Amino acid sequence: MGEVRATRRSFLAGSAGLVVAAVLPRPLLAGRRAGVFAPNAFVRVAEDSSVTVLVKHSEFGQGTWTGLTTMVAEELDADWSQMRAENAPANVELYASSIFGVQGTGGSTATPASWIPMRQAGAAARAMIVDAAARLWALPAQEIDVRAGIVSSAASGRTATFGDLAAAAAESRPPTEPRLKTPDRFVLIGRDVPRIDAPEKSNGTAQYGIDVFRDEMLNVAVARPPRFGATLTSFDPAPALAVPGVQRVARIPSGVAVYADDTWAAFQGRDALDTTWDERNAEKRSSEEMMRTWSEAARAGGTVAEATGDAEAALTEAAEVLEAEYQFPFLAHAALEPLNGVIALSAERAEMWMGSQWQTSDQNAAAEVLGLAPERVALNTTLTGGSFGRRTTQDNHFATELSHVARAAGPGSYKLVWSREDELRGGYYRPLTAHYLQGGLDANGNIVAWRNNVATQSLLADSPFEQFVVDGIDGSSIEGSRDLPYALPNAQVTLTTMDSAVPVLWWRAVGHTHTAYATETFLDELLERGGKDRVQGRLDLLRESAVRDRDVLERVAEVANWQGPDAGNGLARGVALHKSFNSYVAMIADVSDDGGQPRVHRVYVAVDCGIAINPAVVKAQIAGGLGFGLSAALFEEVRLLEGGEVETSNYDRYRILRNSEMPEVEVTIVESTLDPTGIGEPGTPPIAPAVGNAWRALTGETPRRLPIVRT
Repeated sequence: MGEVRATRRSFLAGSAGLVVAAVLPRPLLAGRRAGVFAPNAFVRVAEDSSVTVLVKHSEFGQGTWTGLTTMVAEELDADWSQMRAENAPANVELYASSIFGVQGTGGSTATPASWIPMRQAGAAARAMIVDAAARLWALPAQEIDVRAGIVSSAASGRTATFGDLAAAAAESRPPTEPRLKTPDRFVLIGRDVPRIDAPEKSNGTAQYGIDVFRDEMLNVAVARPPRFGATLTSFDPAPALAVPGVQRVARIPSGVAVYADDTWAAFQGRDALDTTWDERNAEKRSSEEMMRTWSEAARAGGTVAEATGDAEAALTEAAEVLEAEYQFPFLAHAALEPLNGVIALSAERAEMWMGSQWQTSDQNAAAEVLGLAPERVALNTTLTGGSFGRRTTQDNHFATELSHVARAAGPGSYKLVWSREDELRGGYYRPLTAHYLQGGLDANGNIVAWRNNVATQSLLADSPFEQFVVDGIDGSSIEGSRDLPYALPNAQVTLTTMDSAVPVLWWRAVGHTHTAYATETFLDELLERGGKDRVQGRLDLLRESAVRDRDVLERVAEVANWQGPDAGNGLARGVALHKSFNSYVAMIADVSDDGGQPRVHRVYVAVDCGIAINPAVVKAQIAGGLGFGLSAALFEEVRLLEGGEVETSNYDRYRILRNSEMPEVEVTIVESTLDPTGIGEPGTPPIAPAVGNAWRALTGETPRRLPIVRT
């Protein structure tokens, strides 16, 4: 195949049309160049009236292209059929997130971070098009109307398309503060417009990172240590070079790179290598041994992260004390598309194609390895077949490894692909975690004491993000276990940070994935022991300020017709309530006993995520997040054997939820005029406790160790 060009950068070529650049908090940028605003933009209007939105946040299937394009189309008053989307190039000056200050996607922030900038970009483009029509038609701008992509004047009877006015609009001055619509005037926002990426993903023309090829490109596989923390001592390249198609072998910091004519030859050459590793600093504990250590640490307690009243005294004085220990395994992200990327290196420049989730730091990391200025490293973000946090790491290890592959071989084009085994054995897991909880009840069954001790590995310590570890507390380790919406007197949360050579990483919903299960199942047990209804008991505990928590819990109870945990016909019900990423989610799960393991039949969900840009996308993300969390709760676990080797190697040993096991999902979206909040992750945390609580209603036992189904 011929050389791949980054089409998302073609707007810089000077073709006719209108481009608007919007960057906040700085003023909207405008420039003139052959009828095009330059140098970069969010919105591009072509002579054929198509409108292309340059999306600064990565699209992993979560609907970012559709959501951000809808914001632009709404304020532009475009017809949805006109709209197109492309990934923006890596450019921190223009495309930094208003939340992070760098270009990147994570924490369910793409929509909240874009809510104002993308609407301003569309509103500014509309204002300039209206100005162009007013000048050409010699009419006041107030007499110009725009609807569904048509510019018109009722007084003169004149009409024009965006394309008709693009060249003239390029001469208009962009407004510094374009006026935005109020929610009552929205036409597209809040509607189920078709996903903008659906056609190309359906017909096979969508280009993912793994689809990128270049002429004379070498394919690369890397031999990495068999245990975390081991380093390369020596290797013999001869067996690899004897494999047909293998062209060269080179040592790089992460191991040994094998370059070949095709991926299969690269993998075969990699497997043929004779390597010796220094394992003196390697992690040789099994995951079982680590879990025992983590469990002891949780029981002992750690640094106080939150304290209200005197939990110790209240527990001593309580009429009854319950305790529970919860254990959570390492989890892989297991995205369908494995890590991959292409790099083209010349003497003075480099260009990369990869499913980057954190463009600014990936670009900077590559530049450092290659000895180039960041502006000489072009990073093209491709569509990505899932991420769930995997493609943004504290150390930018994949971009770094890809760059070392190019540096070791010199000028040329190289494609690095991780195999499924590389992915599942390669670390960057959700941390192994233990919780130890104690709860005290008075004689009337009311909760009078609460303690939650957490032991887990830090995601931020010893990384560029270490500055966010405050007073020894990594907030991502305990998020969702403190600042609970419930008025629990005499409550304490502690954290013990554990050490391991296993690299860990944020995983969809991060700390909420274990804290929601521990807090919501333990609370459910306390309510049951105190003779309280699981829904009403939660409502009675909610703080006065927890209005949105109350709304979703009442809504889901109403929709599910909650009458208690016994649903009849062999079904039991469990409820869970959890806020994450500023969105509020309540779930009720209907569960039966299927040969000793839970079978989830139906899940009712109420969600408050502010304005729902596209309700269909919101529902899809809730269902997807729910399935993701259910899969982990029931089946998923990465195991390290005695000696530290990872047992898990492929999907045959990393059991995930099957289509036939996915429950029916009924999502109710709470209507709101508040700014939108995150939706990619909040559907994941509540499903595990909802199922766990239903399982206890069926069997009398809450699963204390996940996954529930152990093999």
